[in-house]
This record gives sequence, structure tokens and C-alpha cells, in this order.
Amino acid sequence: MKALHILFILLLGAWHTDAQYISSVNFPDTTQAIVEDSADLSVKYAGTINGADIKKHLDILASDAFEGRETGEPGNDKASEYIANYFKSLQLEKKGENNSYFQPVAFTTTRWENTEMFIAGKRHKHLWDYLAFPSINNNIPFIGATEIIYLGYGIDDPKYNDYKGVNVKDKVIMIYNGEPMSIDSVSILTGSKTMSSWTTDPTKKLNRAYKAGAKLVLIIENDIKQKLNDNRRILLGGQMALGDLSKEEIKYPNHVYISPVTAQLIWGDKQNDILKARDNSKLKAKTKSIKIDQNFAIRMEKNQSVLKGKNILAYIEGTDKKDELIVVSAHYDHIGKRADAVYNGADDNASGTSSVLDIAEAFHLAKKNGEGPRRSILCMLVTGEEKGLLGSEYYSENPVFPIEQTVANINVDMIGRIDEKYKDDPNYIYVIGSDRLSTDLHNINAEVNQKYSQLVLDYTYNSEEDPNRFYFRSDHYNFARKGVPAVFFFSGVHKDYHRTTDTADKILFDKTEKIARMIFHTAWELANREDRIVVDGEVKTD
Repeated sequence: MKALHILFILLLGAWHTDAQYISSVNFPDTTQAIVEDSADLSVKYAGTINGADIKKHLDILASDAFEGRETGEPGNDKASEYIANYFKSLQLEKKGENNSYFQPVAFTTTRWENTEMFIAGKRHKHLWDYLAFPSINNNIPFIGATEIIYLGYGIDDPKYNDYKGVNVKDKVIMIYNGEPMSIDSVSILTGSKTMSSWTTDPTKKLNRAYKAGAKLVLIIENDIKQKLNDNRRILLGGQMALGDLSKEEIKYPNHVYISPVTAQLIWGDKQNDILKARDNSKLKAKTKSIKIDQNFAIRMEKNQSVLKGKNILAYIEGTDKKDELIVVSAHYDHIGKRADAVYNGADDNASGTSSVLDIAEAFHLAKKNGEGPRRSILCMLVTGEEKGLLGSEYYSENPVFPIEQTVANINVDMIGRIDEKYKDDPNYIYVIGSDRLSTDLHNINAEVNQKYSQLVLDYTYNSEEDPNRFYFRSDHYNFARKGVPAVFFFSGVHKDYHRTTDTADKILFDKTEKIARMIFHTAWELANREDRIVVDGEVKTD
């Protein structure tokens, strides 16, 4: 149920913070020479990363034969086999299940097969007159009633109790969202303008209704159009969640959000009584249940399908600090195909995947030559990113190595193109998240970039005010939410993003090589420095 509780929070509300993070652009000092001495091991092994090798991998991963690499589809399986076979060719250590490179991940997609509501025999449409989230409702083909109980706000609290003296077992109940507030916007429950958990925790009212035995909860939502806009993708396309949930019972009563207009249709001639009861709950903290005689029915038939995906893990063991781990990650999935049109995902994210493969080879060569890193390296290609960061979420909840021993995550997602801002100068990279949990991580990346690469480091998308919210949209986030310092490298959005035109012929391999080398330099420094980087930032979630 913990997963369902988290899903409620994600669907129905988000927590935002007031902190600010660096959002400037850091231009390198080009009067200083870049270090190119191969006696420096970071230079020596970064030099093995080259655009030709990255191109070799990318041309295969982004080919039509891989069908857009959609999670759960044959093209994704082909990509995972290609990556695993490449790791095998390097003889990298396996850290997956059953002595393999694979960490299996199951995903359940849930959508409505058939849902419609009838009031007094008249049909009402989902997404117009009411909303229901398929992932947090049970599959019940038919719920009918001739009586509905209006139950105020559906709250059971010492200061205000809608359930007192009311039996709602096997009943359909109707409640308002939120809680009673006085004319001056003071909560009756908290005595202040701060809402109680009856409002901020979407599961609390449903838990109470479930305990009371209610079979359906109708929740009056004042701005149902905004709720639709906030959750459009989930409501229209279904919800994908971790695990095989096909046989899991949801221990909440089924529930739907209805508009005030739909509520009034149900009320009928009881409208004035209900509005008076609502006003009394606000002004006098008095509760009153009202029985509504109404011919009501709803269908709530779901369709669930279980997909199988794989994270791919390859390990390079460190030397004297081998119990500490640096994770270098990228997602290898994309959005597949529609009819015969293949969404190749060359930049998103065959560019990051191919770069991580070459970075893995560089660390492998160092170890093979007896010059390997002090800390261990896990090169991880994850699935399900396009479905909601699900592969990396699974790893963060089921880590192969202890999270507390994971020093940092470096995530690579879309580094093969240029965006409109830098159309005249490709020598840049967007850096996201580097300063959020560790000042050390931020400073190390800036210092190695100045020393070895001299890319423009653009922190624009690191701003907490970034409307794109890129910090929360790639796989590093699932490490950061666990307290692991994480940095995300990204070259920006372009006109081919999530289109069939994101193809291999448009990748700038010289640029990709330079960024991949800079990422290697950062990982090398993190793995070899004497002191583990310090976590001095605060974990904050979306």
C-alpha cells in the first residue's frame, strides 16, 4: 500500500520548496591550457573515448531494427541484449539476477476499459462530468444505488466528525474535497490558515470511508477542469507503475471526482438542504448527513497489462575504496513505434547510452592495465524512463549495492545535439542537480571541466524556477531522492525531440565525444580522490 500512497501524492498533489540553486552560465577560462599529458591517468583513459566508437553503438541502437526501444516491446529486448553482449565482450563483472547483467523490472499499465456514470437513467461521460484514476480504483463492472448519503467533508476528527451516528456500510457517499474553513479562511480543524492532513493527505478520507464500509465515494471537486489538465496524460493514456499489480486489491473504496454541476444533478430537490448543511459546517462546525433518493449507477471496468523490462548492470571493482560506488547511468528505452513509423530516439537516449558504453570501456581498460579506480564503478543502463523513471526507481528501491555506500550518480540523457540557444556554438552542456546535495560534486565537475574540457557549463535548467522541471525528469532524480548526490548532463531540447526525425544522421559525434570525456573525468575524480564527497544539501522531493 505504500506504493499506492505515493501514487496518490503524485497524482493529486505536489510539494514545492523555496530553495534556490545556481542557474547561471559558467564560461571556462580559455587563457589556461587544457591538460593533455597522457601521464595523467584521467587524460590517458578519457582519450580512449571517441566519437567513432560512440557512433558504432548509436547507429545500431537507433536503427529501425530496434523499433524505438519501447519498454516491454521486442525492440527494447534487442537493445538490452546488445548492451549486455557488449559488456560481456569486455568481460565486465555481472551484477544482475542469476549471474547475468540483467535486473528484471515488471511494470503494470492500467487504463479504463469502460467507465460511464448514469444519473436518473441519463448517461454522463468520463473526463467531462467526472474523473476517476484507474490505478487507484478496483475493477468493479457495476455499482448501483437508489440512495446516496451526503456526508459533508468525510472527516472523522475530535474537532469535527461527519461520521458520528451515521452508518454508511455498503452505501454510496458524497463528500466535499478539502475541509470546512471559516469566512476568514481559518480551518476549523487546525485553528489556522494551514490545512489539516484531511486535506493534504488524499488517502486519509478514503481510508476512513473504507473502514466504514462505503462502496463508492463521490468527491465534489470545484475545479474539475484543472484536475483533468494536471493529470491529462494519466487519465487519457493510462498509468504505468512498478511491479505486477494485476492481482493486487486496492484497499480503498472506489471513488470518483465529480463537478459541482454533476453534484447538483444528483442532489435534486435536496440541493438547498445540502448547501445549508455545508454552510453550517463552515460557520458553526456542525455536521449533518442527508439521504438523497436518486437512481445512480456507474461502470468501472479496468484493463491491466504487465510488461517486463530489464535494467542492465556492469561492474568495475575498485581497489582500496572498492566498497564505495560511483554509478554512471543512462536510459536506453525510447517511445517505440506507431504503426510503421519508428521513433528511433538517436539523441533520446541512444546518445547517452552509447556514451556510457564507451565510458565503461575506458574504466575497464584502466583496471585491465592495473591502473583502475579506487572506488568501484557501476555502469547502469535503465529501462522505463519514458514511462516515468520506472527502471531507476526500481533500482533505487532494490539496489544491488547499499545506497549509503553509493557516493554519487552521474546521469547522461540526450548529449548528441544542440538547441536553439547554442546553435552557433556547440561547446556547451547543461548541468542539472550538481549543487543540490553536494557542494563537492558541483565544484569537482567545474574544476575538471576547466582542467580537461573547457565546455560552457550552463546551469539554467538547474533553477528551481525552471518551468520544464528537468531536475525531476531524468533518472538521476531517483538517486537524489534517496540522498545520493547526483548530476544530470543534457544538451537541451530540439525540434526532433520525441519525433520520428530524431535519427542517427543528426548526431554531432565530435560534441558527444567531448562531453563523454568530460563525464569520464568527473567520474574518475570522484572515484579516485582521497575523501568521499560530502553531502551538505537537503533532500527535497517534487
